[in-house]
Amino acid sequence: MALLDDPGLFGRQWAATYDSPGNPDPEPAAELLAALAGDGPALELAIGSGRVALPLAARGVRVEGIEASPEMVELLRGKPGGDTVPVVLGDLADVAVPGPYPLVYLVFNTLFNLTGEGRQEDCFRNVARVLAPGGAFVIEAYVPDPAAFDRDEQQVQVWSVTEDAVSIRLHRYDREAQTFVRQTVTFTDGGVRLQPFGMHYRWPEQIDELAAGAGLTLADRWAGWGREPFGPESRSHVSVYRKA
Repeated sequence: MALLDDPGLFGRQWAATYDSPGNPDPEPAAELLAALAGDGPALELAIGSGRVALPLAARGVRVEGIEASPEMVELLRGKPGGDTVPVVLGDLADVAVPGPYPLVYLVFNTLFNLTGEGRQEDCFRNVARVLAPGGAFVIEAYVPDPAAFDRDEQQVQVWSVTEDAVSIRLHRYDREAQTFVRQTVTFTDGGVRLQPFGMHYRWPEQIDELAAGAGLTLADRWAGWGREPFGPESRSHVSVYRKA
């Protein structure tokens, strides 16, 4: 298995700093998801440290999760209410739970973390399997911007500079495959650390095709969790797919 296909890689590398300031406010997402969840339960794929799951649970929705990283689950368990959320340890694409769920959701571009051949397709098929009739699969993702790809490749990004370390980031894009590899390289007096990360990005209409292949139909699409209208200039989307 290629390193980037290891579903636990992200958590092993980033759990220690994942909850640092700068992550999106989860409240708008929790508000919209609560409206879609009905009586629940809701299933979060790649539940991570509970950034969205815990405020959703605080609204009275019973939340369950799938997470590949024990390190992330440990973060979740250490938060108020985190020890009451059932979590299955495994690859999000396998959706290794029986269901049915009226709501399954996958946020913060994490669909694109499935870089292995056919794994995004597997994810949609397995979500369709566990969705209740009429249930919703909610995806949050960015809209790829080719101009940003060019900017990334034309510069070395200085990620952080401290007294003890310097971190830089570099990208390599494969336009035809719609993938990229990013390396965060950290230099300290003790050596060099590499933190690779990859994505298989897709445009919204390509995600619609994945959904259609699994028997799901696009019901709503907004530019954000506040249900802002989605248009040609939108740089992100929240899409709701329904099972007939």
